[in-house]
Amino acid sequence: MSEDIHSVLVVSKDSKISSQISSMLIAPLFETEITSDFNEARRKCGERVYNIVIVDYADGEGVDFATDISQSTSTILLLTPPEHFDEISYKVESFGILTTTKPFDQFFFYNMIKVAIAVQYKIQVFSSQNVKLKIKMEEIRLVNRAKMLVMQFLSFTEEQAHHYIEKEAMDRSMKKTEIANEIIKKYG
Repeated sequence: MSEDIHSVLVVSKDSKISSQISSMLIAPLFETEITSDFNEARRKCGERVYNIVIVDYADGEGVDFATDISQSTSTILLLTPPEHFDEISYKVESFGILTTTKPFDQFFFYNMIKVAIAVQYKIQVFSSQNVKLKIKMEEIRLVNRAKMLVMQFLSFTEEQAHHYIEKEAMDRSMKKTEIANEIIKKYG
């Protein structure tokens, strides 16, 4: 996993912060895009998913942007002024947004990036598991619907309907979902 390329979007109106971050996040480990416009950043986040989105506070505009995109699978790191850190951190933590103060020490910031990368790996694992569970639930729903139709039209018990679908799938070397789809087309 250490050879993965991490896509990063940096959103900051402060060119000093943007250049400092881009000098730290270099290829080939990072693919970094920078924008100073929050509307452009919204458009970019709508077009693709970044592994990490680093957002500057920008007089509160960054907080709104970060919470707006928090439903994505991107790991969001919000840079806040020290005097607002506690208030903002408390406000955005329920959105899963990481916060750190600015200006930042390069060593500390790079460690925050490593935390963001670790969080991103966890998100990818959970996202993959979520997709698998959704597929499995859809398969179960489909087979259950077919079972109900078999019970209704062929007067089978639930156990007999279940056995019927499994046997058809085995005999015809097909998946149970394929048999279920056929039953639904025929009787549904």
